[in-house]
Amino acid sequence: MKKPFDLSLYLVLDPELCEPLGMVETTRAAVAGGVTMVQLRDKRATTAEMIETGRALQAILAETGVPLVVNDDVEAAIALDADGLHVGQEDCDARSARERIGPDMILGVSVETEPLAAAIDPAIVDYAGVGPVFATATKPDHKQPVGLDGLARLVAASPVPTVAISGLKAEHAASVLAAGAEGLAVVSAICGKPDPRSAAIAIAEAIAAARQEMRRAAEAGR
Repeated sequence: MKKPFDLSLYLVLDPELCEPLGMVETTRAAVAGGVTMVQLRDKRATTAEMIETGRALQAILAETGVPLVVNDDVEAAIALDADGLHVGQEDCDARSARERIGPDMILGVSVETEPLAAAIDPAIVDYAGVGPVFATATKPDHKQPVGLDGLARLVAASPVPTVAISGLKAEHAASVLAAGAEGLAVVSAICGKPDPRSAAIAIAEAIAAARQEMRRAAEAGR
């Protein structure tokens, strides 16, 4: 059975930015501040290293209800019995990934274009990371940023819930939610901060405020 998940504040770990605290302590602090999902991403790590870090992360997330998603490394996700796997377009196609991980693991995919978003099969994929919204130094090889208007088009095309990715900070919360995304995926907005808990709190509060304002506007329009 799949673990329930909330895309509101999705932390993507970066081992270099997380120094000197490290990914585990950064995660502990960030979850205390309101992070709702955690993705283990380390492009330089071996599968064995991903498993080792993943187990340490699972230990601190066990009582929080926050899912751990493994980026790209299917073998590590399976070995960890992780809550989820996230794959990019160049990594592993969604159908093959689902066949390998089985029906009970959350599966996310990255999409950069409307045709890719529209082609998602909701029987296979649970959520989509859509963007890049803005340029970011944490992933210099990303595709051309789509901006907030492009984000809205990607969200509209996707048949599954979406989380906006790339270059996002607390001040973008209202615009991202207004575009229809379920939440924000962040890297340097938390990993690159000396106090990840406070950084997470600021973003979580911005998301909550944006949702409250959207509810007020909806009620006023009735």
